[in-house]
Amino acid sequence: MPNIGKTLEEKLKEIGISSPDDLNKTGSKDAFIRLKLQDPTACFNMLCALEGAIQGMRWHSLASEVKSELKEFYRSIQ
Repeated sequence: MPNIGKTLEEKLKEIGISSPDDLNKTGSKDAFIRLKLQDPTACFNMLCALEGAIQGMRWHSLASEVKSELKEFYRSIQ
C-alpha cells in the first residue's frame, strides 16, 4: 500500500492491523486513534498516510476537502 513503510507497518501490526483488508475495514480515523493510544507522537501526516493508503495514493495527492476533514478530526482528538 502506498505510504505504508516498514515502521508504520510494524506499528499497525502492533494494534492488530496486519493486512490492507484490515486497514480498509478499520478506516483511517479508527486506525489512527488506536495508533495514537500506542504512540503519543503519532502526527497528522500519519493520519493522512493512512487515508492515502486506503485510497491507493500518496497522501500528498489527497483532495483538499479530505485533508481539511482529516485536519478537523485530528484537532478534535488532541
